[in-house]
Amino acid sequence: MTAWTSDELNRIAGADELEMAPLLSDGTLRRPVPIWVVRDGDDLYVRSFRGTDGAWWHTARTSREGHIRCGGVDKDVAFVEVADAESNDRIDTAYRTKYGRFGGAYVDPMVAARSTTLRLVPR
Repeated sequence: MTAWTSDELNRIAGADELEMAPLLSDGTLRRPVPIWVVRDGDDLYVRSFRGTDGAWWHTARTSREGHIRCGGVDKDVAFVEVADAESNDRIDTAYRTKYGRFGGAYVDPMVAARSTTLRLVPR
């Protein structure tokens, strides 16, 4: 696995949404869905707005790989589950900071969905 470049991090973190297409069990990509993405340091994270009921999240969690497109960046990625409280606290703050302008009806479910946190790792 490789690391994100500074340019990729800035482009993706600067966008409101990215297109997420997890890999299906037959080896094809699921239809892309727009989701929110946040940055913490040199890492990028996503969560499921619908929590553990999110269809894209179930596919990503099972396959552990997929493809993202955002801000001119087009990458295959691995999905790594994030369970530690300290990281999730920082990710909560990142969601509130970046997306707070959309209000609690949208941000609160993202903060509550800590159990669905996935780190995006470029492949």
